[in-house]
Amino acid sequence: MILRDNPVLTRELLVNLRSNRSFVLLAVYVGFLGLLVWLAWGDTSGNTGRTAALNADASIRLFNLFFVGQFLLVTLMAPTFAAGAITGEKERKTYEMLLASPLKPGVILTGKLLSSVSFLVLLIIATLPLTTLCFLRGGLLLSDIVRAYVVLTISAVIFGMLSLICSSFFTRTSSALVVSYLTILPLALLLLASVQLTGPETREFLSIVVLPPWTLVGLALVGSAVRERLLHPPDLGSEGKEVVDEEEEQRHAIGVVIDREAFPDRLFAPAKRVDLMPDGINPVLDKELRSEIFSQGTLMLRIVIQVSMLMSIILMFLWLFQFPERAGYYVSYVLTFNLLVGPVFSAGAITQERERKTVGLLLTTLLTPWRILSAKLLAALRVSTVLTLLLTEQIVLGYLLNSEFHPRWWTFFLFMMIIVHSCMMTTSIGLLCSSLVKRTTTAMILTYLFLMLIYVAPIGAFNFIQAFFPEVSEANLRWLLTLSPYAAAVDIPLGITPLGALSGPTTPIPFGAEESFGWLGPGYGDPLPGIGLPVWLVHLILFPLVTPLIWAAAYLAFRYNWWVAARTI
Repeated sequence: MILRDNPVLTRELLVNLRSNRSFVLLAVYVGFLGLLVWLAWGDTSGNTGRTAALNADASIRLFNLFFVGQFLLVTLMAPTFAAGAITGEKERKTYEMLLASPLKPGVILTGKLLSSVSFLVLLIIATLPLTTLCFLRGGLLLSDIVRAYVVLTISAVIFGMLSLICSSFFTRTSSALVVSYLTILPLALLLLASVQLTGPETREFLSIVVLPPWTLVGLALVGSAVRERLLHPPDLGSEGKEVVDEEEEQRHAIGVVIDREAFPDRLFAPAKRVDLMPDGINPVLDKELRSEIFSQGTLMLRIVIQVSMLMSIILMFLWLFQFPERAGYYVSYVLTFNLLVGPVFSAGAITQERERKTVGLLLTTLLTPWRILSAKLLAALRVSTVLTLLLTEQIVLGYLLNSEFHPRWWTFFLFMMIIVHSCMMTTSIGLLCSSLVKRTTTAMILTYLFLMLIYVAPIGAFNFIQAFFPEVSEANLRWLLTLSPYAAAVDIPLGITPLGALSGPTTPIPFGAEESFGWLGPGYGDPLPGIGLPVWLVHLILFPLVTPLIWAAAYLAFRYNWWVAARTI
C-alpha cells in the first residue's frame, strides 16, 4: 500500500511527469551537459588547436565539475519540489480532504516524498551515460562513479525530507522554502566538504558505510515528526488561512523573539497600525509591512535569524580572524543568504494577489500602477535588506578587532556596496518574475534560476573554459566574472599574506600590486584587459546600471498585466 497502491504517489507522478515542461526540462538539462562533454572532448583529428583528447586529469576535472554541478542542482531543486508538497494542499484548500481520507499519515508522507524527489532522481540518472564517457577516457574508477551517484541520490532524499517537515509546519510555500534552504545549506556544505576534501579511502568509507545508516536514522526521526504533524494537525479547520496571534506566539517562542517596538525589529517588522492612516501614506506599502508579510506569524523569521546568525559566528571565526585573507568568503556567505531570502519576499508580490483573487480590488482603487509596484518593491527590499545587514555585524567586528584589516579599512565599504547592490538585484529580479508569471512557486523557481545565472554561472564558465580551452586568454575570461557578486567579493584586494604562503611581503603593498588568493587562484585579481580596471570595480559600476533596467522591465510587465486584467473585469 505504501509504494505499490499509493494514491498520493500515483496522482503526483501523473500530474508532474506527464506535463510537457518535465520532458522539456529533462531534454534541456541532458542536452546542456552533453554539450559540455562535447566541448571538453576536443577534436581528435588534430586539425584544430584544441586538445586532442581528454587525458586522465582532464577526465577527473570534468567528472568533479559534473558532481559539484549536480550536487548544487539537488541542493537548490529539492526544496522547490518538496517544500510545497503540504503547503500546496493548504493553499489549494485540499488539505482537509487529504487528512479526512482513509489514508494513513505514513502513506501520505511516503507519497509526497517519493513524488517530490522522483523527478530530481530522474534528472540525476539521466546523466549517467555522460558520466560513463568520462570513465571511458581513463583516470576514474567505477567505484568513484557509484559513490558519487549514491551521494547524490541520498542527498536528494535527505533534502526532500527536510523540506517536507518544513512544509508541514508552515502554511505558505514561500515560508517553507526559505526555511528549507537555510536548514539544508549547512548540511550541504558539510556533505560537499567531506566528499571533496578527504582522501579516496575516507570518501568511500563516508559515502558507503557512514552516510546510508545515518540517513535512515534521520529519515525515521523526521518522518515520525511529519506523521505526528499529519495525525494531529494544529491548523485543521482553517484551510491554511489562519492568522497567528503574535502575542500568544511570543509567549511560547523558543530563542529569538520578535518585538515590533524594539530596534532593529521595527525596521523589518513595524508595529501594526491602531490609528487612522495619515494623508500621503502609500496604503499598499503600509499594508505589506505592517500586516501582510507577517500575517502567518514570525516562526519563519525567527528560524531564519537564528540559523543564519549561528552559521555567521562560525564563519566569522574562520574567514575574518583565522584566515583573514579570505574575508571575501564571508561576504559570499552573506550574499548567499540574501540570494535565498530575497526572492521569498519579492517573488510572490504580484502572484499572491492573483492567487488570493484580490487583483480586482487593486484595479478598483485610485492607486496608479507605479505606486502599487513601488510599494511592493520597497516592502520586499526593506525586509530582505535589513535581515541581510544583520549578518554584516560580524564584518564590522572583524575590521575593528583584527588589526590586519586596518590598513585596508576602505575595503569594508566596498564589501558593503556589493552586499547592498545584491539586495537590490535579488529583490528586483523577484519582482520582475512575479510580474511575468501567474503562480508564486513558478515565480520563485524562475527567480532562483536567473540569480544562479548571475551569481554562479560566470564562475562555472570561467573554470570550465580555463580547464578545457587553455588557448583562450585568461585575461579575456575575467570579463565573465564582472557579472558575479561572488567574484567581485573575492577580487577585492586586502593585501594580507595567506597563512602558510611562501615568504613574501608582510606589510600592505601598493594597490593593484598584490596577488589575489581567491578561489580562482593566483592572478585572478589582475586588471581587466583594455580598461585596466579590476573585476570588483567594473561590477560596482555595472550593477547600479542594470538594476534600473530590471525595474523598468517589471513595471512594463505589470502595466501589461494591468491592462489585460482591466479588460477582463
